[in-house]
Amino acid sequence: MSKKRVLTGVTTTGIPHLGNYVGAIRPAIRAARQENTESYLFLADYHGIIKCHDPKLIHESTQAVAATWLACGLDPERTTFYRQSDIPEILELNWILTCITAKGLMNRAHAYKAAVQDNLDKGQEDQDHQIEMGLYSYPILMTADILMFKANDVPVGRDQIQHVEMARDIAGRFNHRFKELFVLPEAKIDEGVEILVGLDGRKMSKSYGNTIPLFESEKKLQKSVNKIVTNLKEPGEPKQPDESPLFEIYKAFSTAQETAEFTQMLADGLAWGEAKKLLGAKLNAELAPQRERYETLMANPADIEDILQAGAHKARAEARVLLDQVREAVGISRLK
Repeated sequence: MSKKRVLTGVTTTGIPHLGNYVGAIRPAIRAARQENTESYLFLADYHGIIKCHDPKLIHESTQAVAATWLACGLDPERTTFYRQSDIPEILELNWILTCITAKGLMNRAHAYKAAVQDNLDKGQEDQDHQIEMGLYSYPILMTADILMFKANDVPVGRDQIQHVEMARDIAGRFNHRFKELFVLPEAKIDEGVEILVGLDGRKMSKSYGNTIPLFESEKKLQKSVNKIVTNLKEPGEPKQPDESPLFEIYKAFSTAQETAEFTQMLADGLAWGEAKKLLGAKLNAELAPQRERYETLMANPADIEDILQAGAHKARAEARVLLDQVREAVGISRLK
């Protein structure tokens, strides 16, 4: 039975937090361990510079994101793990695909339309005011990322479904116009993936300022947990799971039996302070070994670089074969 190829990209514009771990990192690593799966994971640093213009942040994020995935159990022997910018074949493919992509398709991209609407709402005469080509054409770069490695499945959030559909459109146009070389990818939405709530009960997000950093010290982790919003019920008063985001975070790190026991403890009047101590201990039990590995990797960036270069070597060997076929299909090849 042929293996299914799954490709995931991680933008290098921040430091991973607990929500990233629960919603993306942990499920992706578990999925990569399945025998019928070929996993590709890349650091999308060229995507990062579309919105982030801070070179220091891009560089630091690249190291932190790579260290996080490795510390959390990514196996570079099973997963082709590489940095986007180490695969120049992707950018060459990006240009070839740009040359056959309809401008109207890019005009319909959600991010571009939102930027245009923002300008119109602000009364700008030029609807493209301060919109750069990176934002406008990044669905084509994402298409190149996907098509280069013949991905079957691309796990994405709902806001990214359109980009996978665009990749299918562009691949289909190339296959029809030149030669059938590209696999048509499928967007995969895992309805079971958890969206972790933050300190204030909203989705955990950097933009809300409600995150719990993933690899803080045990003491700092507990301090973050102590900031979770609760009500004013006293110790001894019965409490319900929906009265604090604390319960949802606990549930994301517990078995069904542990969650049931915690629910009963709340109903029996467990103090919020004690509940937060239990949550802190629960988080630390899972994250402490990974934190130690993360700290070792962050202290030895050359080790991360070696892993990324090994992944790039493997990825480039495959990318070169497909790109040579693409070049020949469009008429770019050596004279004989």
